[in-house]
Amino acid sequence: MALLTLRNLSVGYDKDIIVQNLNVTVNAGDYLCILGENGSGKSTLMKTILSLTPPIVGEVILGEDLLRNEIGYLPQQTLVQKDFPASVFEIVLSGCQKASAFQPFYSNADKETARRNMERMQIADLASHAYKNLSGGQQQRVLLARALCATKKLLLLDEPVAGLDPKVTNELYDLIQRLNKEDNITIIMISHDIGAAVKYATHILHIGQHIFSGTKEAYVKSETGKLFMTRDAT
Repeated sequence: MALLTLRNLSVGYDKDIIVQNLNVTVNAGDYLCILGENGSGKSTLMKTILSLTPPIVGEVILGEDLLRNEIGYLPQQTLVQKDFPASVFEIVLSGCQKASAFQPFYSNADKETARRNMERMQIADLASHAYKNLSGGQQQRVLLARALCATKKLLLLDEPVAGLDPKVTNELYDLIQRLNKEDNITIIMISHDIGAAVKYATHILHIGQHIFSGTKEAYVKSETGKLFMTRDAT
């Protein structure tokens, strides 16, 4: 079942097109990695999917069973975000805002959702800790738990392991894979890590001068895949 469709989509800023004529279908349960060099338009594409940036041409079509406020989003962290003066529980709970748009206070159900997602991300014991005092890996788990409060269907991740050491990176990749396989959450993730994309993803969208869209098996055999996997290995 199609959860998200990009139809004849061109993205960029104002009238400056960065990526054009994308036709991609993301089905429920897919794990799609978006690859490409710096400046190729990966983050712009993700913001267009989220309606944060308007498409220049074409459209983003959501499946009948998906509303825009049912999409979880983990953006790239900034230095300001890393210094949030709030507790872990407060930040995770804030992810329930979309679901509670017409409620002045968080409900008991919201709080239970936040606790449940903290347990899923193995950070329940950090609930009262100050977010700014956590390690980079712990902070990413907090933000991932926050994003999960907004969705049970589709999670968009923009470079979720950037700046993390290899051990923490592998742990976070394993958590994301578990969400996809065990909880059936569809994943769309921007990454520079072609090796991890080939290991974890079911589908690859490679954008930039070279464009590819298809299964990871087809990507590995494609000229684009061979070119960039060789370049990544050097």
